[in-house]
Amino acid sequence: MDGDPKRLSRSATPTAPVAPALPAAGRLPRREYHEVLRGQPALVTGANSGIGRAVAMGLARAGADVAVNYVTHPEAADEVAHEIEAMGRKAITLKADVSEEADVERMYARAIAHFGTLHIAVSNAGLQRDHPFDEMTLEAWNTVIGVNLTGQFLCTRAATREFKRRGVVSSVSQAAGKIICMSSVHQLIPWAGHANYAASKGGVAMMMKSIAQELAPHFIRVNSIAPGAIRTPINTSAWETPEAYADLMTLVPYKRIGEPEDVAQAAVWLASDASDYVTGATLYVDGGMTLYPGFTTGG
Repeated sequence: MDGDPKRLSRSATPTAPVAPALPAAGRLPRREYHEVLRGQPALVTGANSGIGRAVAMGLARAGADVAVNYVTHPEAADEVAHEIEAMGRKAITLKADVSEEADVERMYARAIAHFGTLHIAVSNAGLQRDHPFDEMTLEAWNTVIGVNLTGQFLCTRAATREFKRRGVVSSVSQAAGKIICMSSVHQLIPWAGHANYAASKGGVAMMMKSIAQELAPHFIRVNSIAPGAIRTPINTSAWETPEAYADLMTLVPYKRIGEPEDVAQAAVWLASDASDYVTGATLYVDGGMTLYPGFTTGG
């Protein structure tokens, strides 16, 4: 069904989710979001583990059907899909390398055919190939840029085409579509030994703002989430021992590591009509890591 590009009616704006109190130790509790995303299918890249998995599950708890993208470990993607279906939502798993244009186009075509349309696109897939700068190969540079930056371009472009084709369906959402780019605190903080990663995230930041500026007249909202230190398998060495955790906390004024659910809650808010007047923004989910904690004592 085609939407009304003039948005003649608006639904009531739901309340943004309130962050739960953190348990004394361990993970954040799962939240319910009162189905603020019902009727809004989503596609999440890199959704079979870590932050992507948490975002996919959070969107589903908020009412969305979800396309779960993966490139390796299909069994993990199947597990995510089964958990989403257990909530009473629809799910599909889609293998695609986001750095490959043909893969992305096929993935979006399959997701749209399966759900009828998409309302939410979360470009989360990313990777690191860390080397001292003078030892970094062109392959390591191109691999990271290809997935982290070009992949977000390809996925965002595919989502934009569907959102513009359909337009606003005001009974479902006040926006024609919501795009969430997964960035990092390293779009702002330099990171020695990770020049390719930091460059990719800096590129995501400016790409997101430029796209948001262009798409706002079409009622397509584009924002980024920039996580800081989040407890995921990719950075286990940074938090698995008391010594490593204590060292990490010197960089985090809020004095706890972030959980994937912290990022999921931010994604649900950015995908909901509660944030309808927010576009072109980066939401730092970092416990204050970007507040220059080294200057806490006055420098």
